[in-house]
Amino acid sequence: MRQVLKDIWETRPDNPFPGLTTHAYLWTPAQALFYSPATDTEFDELSDLGGVAHHYLSHRDEAGPMLKAVARQFGSTLHAPLAELDDIAKLHRVDVPLGSRHIDTNGVEVIPTPGHTPGSTCYLVPGAEGRYLFTGDTVIRTPRGDWWAGYLEGMSDRHTLAESLRLLATLSPDVVISSAFQGDTAVHRIEPGQWQDHVAQALDGLFSATRNVRGS
Repeated sequence: MRQVLKDIWETRPDNPFPGLTTHAYLWTPAQALFYSPATDTEFDELSDLGGVAHHYLSHRDEAGPMLKAVARQFGSTLHAPLAELDDIAKLHRVDVPLGSRHIDTNGVEVIPTPGHTPGSTCYLVPGAEGRYLFTGDTVIRTPRGDWWAGYLEGMSDRHTLAESLRLLATLSPDVVISSAFQGDTAVHRIEPGQWQDHVAQALDGLFSATRNVRGS
């Protein structure tokens, strides 16, 4: 585990596709794990950090064998998109289906942002270093510093994704943490007043060319 913010710890990387990396992130105030770890090799370290009380998925692509392993090890509650309940429940029971925008009892703001997949969901939390926005694959930053929408030809809905990006543009995050990413890190500090420009760049790319998180 690697500490990336005062209250955020990052699991070891996973590389589901060439050039693509993912991590899971533990937010210690609520013992909330966002996304999904690749293996159980860091369960002891997670335990030392207080364990996992709540596990949040941003979309169905994060569902895998580790859902059951995390729940078995820590007795955690699984929060996942209602629109993808059938797919995720094949791997593990979803305890809290998420279908509407709200702030839950952990202080996590649940923001449905369909488009990358039908149930894609972002999470905004009040962190020790500002507002952290977990975007899943809805919007990511490239190694060049550009911002892309997570559009996959044949799977994503371009116009629905655009509406979700416009919704995200109304927020003011201080740190953005995507699920899949390219380059060195998924954790990006946002300069004051720049987030709307980043989202505008992603929107422009969404309609000027087909982009996806694999860079093809």
